[in-house]
Amino acid sequence: MIFFAFLLQGINCQADVNDLKIADSLFSQRSYKEAMEIYRANYEEGLYSTSMLLKMAFIEEGIGDNEQATLYLSKYYDLAPNPQVITKIKSLTGQNSLVGYEVSDVQRFLIFLTEYKEYIVGLLTVFLLMSVFSNWWTGRKVEKKETYWPTVLLIVSIFLANNFLESPRTGLITSSPTIIVSKPTAGGEFVELVEPGHRVRIKSSKDNWYEIEWKEKPAYIKKDKVTRL
Repeated sequence: MIFFAFLLQGINCQADVNDLKIADSLFSQRSYKEAMEIYRANYEEGLYSTSMLLKMAFIEEGIGDNEQATLYLSKYYDLAPNPQVITKIKSLTGQNSLVGYEVSDVQRFLIFLTEYKEYIVGLLTVFLLMSVFSNWWTGRKVEKKETYWPTVLLIVSIFLANNFLESPRTGLITSSPTIIVSKPTAGGEFVELVEPGHRVRIKSSKDNWYEIEWKEKPAYIKKDKVTRL
């Protein structure tokens, strides 16, 4: 079942690649509106690449929608942290300094694993099939003892990678102005008043509030002030 699920996923990805080739061709011909329709449809399904995000940001900036351009650049930063992206976001938002764009080595490694999640699961699936075949072959020989722990370990690894290997949940502050407070209530202690462009790491969700990490401290922000990345 795991093998066939991975195979079907590969077929779907191939179809998406063909769509993106068409969109890239339209982009090269400066048919930005048509290209954007294809890009946006793929983005909403969670299918995108760094190149696609940059093109989407370029198109949105061209039509004057700096908020959406910032959103796509911030998502690009999730996949490929780059100081030049921060400079561009500062230009789009009119900010002199931005919070939430620091990426540790652990986070970079997690982003790397998440980006290649399908390949990791596929490779583990191949090893699982090899392990099952090895157990079957060994079982034919009565004099040899069967070993099941590699198979069990691979099944657990595939389950964990497929269900829990996710990049940190982040969001982009998109409303102006936005109040950050210490508790998820209107009466929470005031922490800071910020403008759009800052990134926050979302730790949990409660009613109309997100619990976030703000300058290495827990805080809360209204959900309608943040766009999930």
